[in-house]
Amino acid sequence: MKEEFFPLVDETGRVTGKASRKECHCGSFLLHPVVHLHVFDTKGRLLLQKRSMAKDIQPGRWDTAVGGHIDYGETIEQALRREAMEELGISEFNPARAFSYPFRSNVEYELINSFYTVYEGKLHPDPVELDDCGYWETAEIRQNIGQGVFTPNFEMEFSKLEEMGIVK
Repeated sequence: MKEEFFPLVDETGRVTGKASRKECHCGSFLLHPVVHLHVFDTKGRLLLQKRSMAKDIQPGRWDTAVGGHIDYGETIEQALRREAMEELGISEFNPARAFSYPFRSNVEYELINSFYTVYEGKLHPDPVELDDCGYWETAEIRQNIGQGVFTPNFEMEFSKLEEMGIVK
């Protein structure tokens, strides 16, 4: 397997260098960009993925429908579409930018570029990328916040989407 390289960025998203996945995930806290896509259906339910138990960060927790790193030399839009295809098998969607913010976990530091869309098409989840996926009612999500069910950054983003009036 070929080694992955991510761009290193400042908090405005300007590329300042590059580093390997291993370098970014070893506690070095090198700021690198990722994309998240929140997928709603027309009923207002939110599609979530259960992260694979094989993931090195937050395995087995429910998370944003699509999430992944931006590869070195790739644009945010290219990464968003690549990740949506890899994880859910979807390509025909119209993303809207929600917000960007830096997020520090116990092993990495990411600049998250968060988007949302409404999608009613067929899903083709990749069983290697995720263990499960499904639509959640927003009330069910609210009931499970703070219970260890979701990733911390999903909980933060859900709150921001509520503040923006995107989540009803």
